[in-house]
Amino acid sequence: MELNKGNRLIKTGLVGSIIAVICCVTPVLVVLLSALGLATLIGYLDYVLLPAMAIFLGLIVYGWWTKSRYAEENKSAEVRKG
Repeated sequence: MELNKGNRLIKTGLVGSIIAVICCVTPVLVVLLSALGLATLIGYLDYVLLPAMAIFLGLIVYGWWTKSRYAEENKSAEVRKG
């Protein structure tokens, strides 16, 4: 069960990071907001997207750590069983 949690966290972090990077690097979000008449929000994109990217990268690291910790626990349990 813990292994599934680690995999889900890693997948969520990867998808979120990719979306945040696409919105930061390419002008997709700028064009979309301008087309919708919300061009005033463009100045605040860095305040939202960069912390979001950091959070998603943190999810990847936490998921990887959870997954490796679960693998170590299973390995030590197998050694004890003999």
